[in-house]
Amino acid sequence: MLHKLDALLAPAVIDRLTLLANHVIGAEPAALGRLRPHAGRCIELTLERWPALLPTPPVLAFRVTPAGLLEWCGSEPLAQADLRMRIDASNPAALAAQALVGHSPAVAIEGDAALAADADWLVHNLRWDFESDLERLFGPAVAQPLAWLGRTLARGLGAAVQGASSFVRPGP
Repeated sequence: MLHKLDALLAPAVIDRLTLLANHVIGAEPAALGRLRPHAGRCIELTLERWPALLPTPPVLAFRVTPAGLLEWCGSEPLAQADLRMRIDASNPAALAAQALVGHSPAVAIEGDAALAADADWLVHNLRWDFESDLERLFGPAVAQPLAWLGRTLARGLGAAVQGASSFVRPGP
């Protein structure tokens, strides 16, 4: 039963994450400009060293659209990816906390050199301006305190995860 629930939830979560990635990419004209020349090319993202206690994430493969956005290719592995990106996901909580405070994960990239250079630029330069999104929804009087609270919580979460990871001994 849990496996069936995971099979239903994972695609929905990845669809939402793809929408978020496209929102962030679409807000930055330079990002769209870097991706448009790669339309039709495929990028495979692998989360390495994923904890065995957690459900295994599905294949993360994306095709670049003519608009310069990303389209999830579904849960089937690609026959051939133009670019492969590998992220150490041995501590997903720390990875998420780092992302919340704006730190880029360490990413190993291999494949097409031009696409790799542009993907590397995206990883190191794109950030979600959630304060701007909050401002559009609620106005500046509400958005600024909410953004401050979010940043404070993210920093606290990051510090807690980093502190907890110091207690974990690496395996053999």
